[in-house]
Amino acid sequence: MNIEAIIIDYLQNKLQTDNVHGEIPDSPAGEFFVVDKTGSTTVDHICTSTVAIQSYGDTKAEAAESNERMKRAMEGIVELDEIGGCYLETDYNYTNIARKQYRYQAVYQITHY
Repeated sequence: MNIEAIIIDYLQNKLQTDNVHGEIPDSPAGEFFVVDKTGSTTVDHICTSTVAIQSYGDTKAEAAESNERMKRAMEGIVELDEIGGCYLETDYNYTNIARKQYRYQAVYQITHY
């Protein structure tokens, strides 16, 4: 299973929602999350991936709260056998002005097997 699928499955279970996706849904509404691997490296057969997780909401405050819920959930992903480490690099307001969609983005370094 690839790292995106692992994270999507984990967050769906942890957040108790099916609104965690690998891309923006066709008809987005309310709170949802998008997981996107932006790069990776392998050293001695151990992979480290850079993963961006976008948290969307109908308002900026809702998107910020969704981001905080997701970050709390991601703290426990190291419990999975496939994950060796999960480090939050940064998170920030990432509102899509052109589409008028409120979102936050958190960027992680995740070591996985």
